[in-house]
Amino acid sequence: MSDSDPLAQALLASFRHSFTSYKSLCDRALAQLTPAEWLFCPAPGANSAAVIVQHMVGNLRSRFTDFLTSDGEKPDRRRDQEFEEPVAPTVVPELQQQWEAAWAILLTLFDTLQPDDLLRTVTIRGEAHTALAALQRQVAHYAYHTGQLVQLAKHLRGRAWQTLSIPRGQSEQFTREVQRQVNNN
Repeated sequence: MSDSDPLAQALLASFRHSFTSYKSLCDRALAQLTPAEWLFCPAPGANSAAVIVQHMVGNLRSRFTDFLTSDGEKPDRRRDQEFEEPVAPTVVPELQQQWEAAWAILLTLFDTLQPDDLLRTVTIRGEAHTALAALQRQVAHYAYHTGQLVQLAKHLRGRAWQTLSIPRGQSEQFTREVQRQVNNN
């Protein structure tokens, strides 16, 4: 075991935590939308929740299928089509299935990645990256789209929105509760 293994293991755990946190936020925001709301486009040139999901599905599949052994931009990916608006709410169950399957590719990858893999070279569109850099790139990318989905869902639900974090006006109470739990352990 090399001296870097604990750091590499911590990085892998941190990446996994970040990805699962973003998926959870997206899932909880999307669960608050009706199928028709999935298709709502807030402005010309903007994306509906369905389009953001389509894009993330395509990106997840492409980047993480055979992550260490094939280019992260797969030849069968049709990125431009990911940004075409679906026309009927009946596509939502299919998108939800695709969403779960695409995330499963990434989360399964974390069951096999080893600390030494972080410094292996992977390619995206033929450009070389360390696996570490490629993972960080995707964390940032998914954080961006998670924020878009949450903001869009919050806008659509209005007063019916169920917060995904500490409710407004309750930060101090939340902090006191966390401190109480820490002190009791």
